Amino acid sequence: MAADPNPLATGRPVFVVDGRRTPFLRASGRPGPFSASDLAFQTGRALLYQQPFPAGAIDQVILGCVMPGVDEANIARVVALRLGCGERVPAWTVQRNCASGLQALDSAAQDIASGRSDLVLAGGVEAMSHAPILFSEAMAAWLGSFSGARTAGAKLKAVAAFRPALLKPVVGLLRGLTDPIVGLNMGQTAEVLAHRFGISREHMDAFALRSHQRLAAAQQNGHLDEIEVVYDQRGHHYQADTGLRADSSMEKLARLKPVFDRPFGKITAGNSAQITDGAAWLILASEAAVRQYELPVLGRVIDTQWAGLDPGQMGLGPVHAMAPLMIRNRLDSTDVDYWEINEAFAAQVQACLYAWQDADYFRTELDLDQAFSPIDEDRLNVDGGGVSIGHPVGASGARIVLHLLNVLQRTGGKRGIASLCIGGGQGGAMLVEGAH
Repeated sequence: MAADPNPLATGRPVFVVDGRRTPFLRASGRPGPFSASDLAFQTGRALLYQQPFPAGAIDQVILGCVMPGVDEANIARVVALRLGCGERVPAWTVQRNCASGLQALDSAAQDIASGRSDLVLAGGVEAMSHAPILFSEAMAAWLGSFSGARTAGAKLKAVAAFRPALLKPVVGLLRGLTDPIVGLNMGQTAEVLAHRFGISREHMDAFALRSHQRLAAAQQNGHLDEIEVVYDQRGHHYQADTGLRADSSMEKLARLKPVFDRPFGKITAGNSAQITDGAAWLILASEAAVRQYELPVLGRVIDTQWAGLDPGQMGLGPVHAMAPLMIRNRLDSTDVDYWEINEAFAAQVQACLYAWQDADYFRTELDLDQAFSPIDEDRLNVDGGGVSIGHPVGASGARIVLHLLNVLQRTGGKRGIASLCIGGGQGGAMLVEGAH
């Protein structure tokens, strides 16, 4: 594997000056209190209110989102106008499945490095609880026949052709989380990885429990100050991630049944990321903008890498993206102070940790002679991850970068890597440095 050159290394430096996110709200079986644009608007408004520059000074707005609502076409533009950025500020939406938020940050960084922009508002959003319920193609065809009937006889004929089975809904979220090429949903791909690397159910559940314990500790210790309170139309407020199961235990997790491979599978609701609504924004700036507005610097974006792999084993995407990133920047695992690997499934992250130090995997899958030294799990997802916080697919990439930078600032760390697996068989990774 030849590592491509890093375009950010030859361009202008890219700084992250601030960022905020909403609480991540676990879906409860019905549409949540916020649309995707409402989530992005509320947290974006709070973030911009705290800046010394007007919203109109932003050069562009980039927002990652997988499933915007029917009234949110080019949701980035909808939100930008609601935020008061003005008609002249362009805005565009990006979609790279689970890494849409990371793609927004990468696109912003590339434009700043090249000199096309100086200030960019970039992030991600998803309201997964609002995923649509659709008619089947057969029902759509029947509706077309009925609406196209011009005579009473034709309409009666169309009515006679109606069958109750036509009303069976198509659940958009389930379709969206299923890969059409290999015919596996994301949970089934995690089962594939669990089998390949011999990951036990107990090991997965222990990882999930640790995720909840770390999130609980982060909440108690005030380590999630990037969260902005959001308010719904009934006056209710939300100030913390609602996916936390503070009373979780190995015994409770062990009682859960497998979801994706019944009855013998290992992936359960307890060791998987939750269906969640949430948004995250970051402000990226050039050195000129930092000087002009006297902006504080949270950190720098150093490099980004994207990779493709077998969709049936998409959970290993972080390995395929992080490896060339590390090689290009001449790093080993011990050179990275903190890691954020999105927890789509406990087994998926654990598979990445195994593959990362597996020389055979690197030779056969990456054409590399040797693997990397192990990742210190005490420095991985130190305040919890998708299993406990949730994984609103469009937002998670932005969230993990924002939180990683905050961890580096809090601990005095120098360097961190944020990475995600991506449905469809891809991986993305971003290397950042703290502002110390």
